[in-house]
Amino acid sequence: MSIPANLKYTKDHEWVSIDGDIATVGITAFAQSELGDIVYVEVETEGESVEAEEIFGSVEAVKTVSDLFMPISGEIIEFNSELEANPEYVNSDPYGKGWMIKVKIQDDSQINELLDAAGYEALIG
Repeated sequence: MSIPANLKYTKDHEWVSIDGDIATVGITAFAQSELGDIVYVEVETEGESVEAEEIFGSVEAVKTVSDLFMPISGEIIEFNSELEANPEYVNSDPYGKGWMIKVKIQDDSQINELLDAAGYEALIG
């Protein structure tokens, strides 16, 4: 299973890519494989500041709905609108076209609390 070394991860199976003070967030390949075929991604928090570990949206798969948890505190500045018409990008390209939100980071010290690739791999076994 793909666990890119350049990303950070959460225990809730979100990945984070940091570029300056902007974080791009999605769910991991492991998470999407556990959920199955993604049919809908809902993020109603665009433009809002959300604290780390709070819910920022949800993904709906064929058999279940799963909450999405904010990996770091910040303002959600963009939702990947491509997912409205193509939610399957979360399954086919979770680290690329399947990204979900972009966040303006409020406290970059929280980045240090995220897991690296080895830590995430240990978490999922």
